[in-house]
Amino acid sequence: MTALGHSTLESELKMRQQEERPRIIQAIAEARLHGDLSENAEYHAAKEAQSHNEGRIAELEDRLSRAEVIDVSKLSGSTIMFGATVTLVDEDTGTEKAYQIVGENEADVKSGKVSITSPTARALIGKKQGDSVEVNTPGGGKSYEILKVSFR
Repeated sequence: MTALGHSTLESELKMRQQEERPRIIQAIAEARLHGDLSENAEYHAAKEAQSHNEGRIAELEDRLSRAEVIDVSKLSGSTIMFGATVTLVDEDTGTEKAYQIVGENEADVKSGKVSITSPTARALIGKKQGDSVEVNTPGGGKSYEILKVSFR
């Protein structure tokens, strides 16, 4: 994953551990004061939120412990690889699009980040500026020309 993706996961983990966990513990304590736990909806909702939060914390800790962080700013070259920002032009419509190839956890097509395992990224890996590439997407085949490859 990129350094930005790693720091995003770290901040979510910190927030869940230092803000969410104490808030949920407080909600459970307050719900306990309301009496019979077997029929206490607030208690059950707080316990469910606690379970969800602790599961996400475990997932984040696992991802962060196994992550291989790549500093994209230290990469260079003209060949498309992980971390590259690629500017493409659709050969049918002439519209330009820019995508950064990132890890699966960081992918967000709306912000221009595609997963390394996506059809688009797999078609682009190893190509260079000026190459044409066919991408088989769920919406059908697309043909692009690579205008620019950069690392930022």
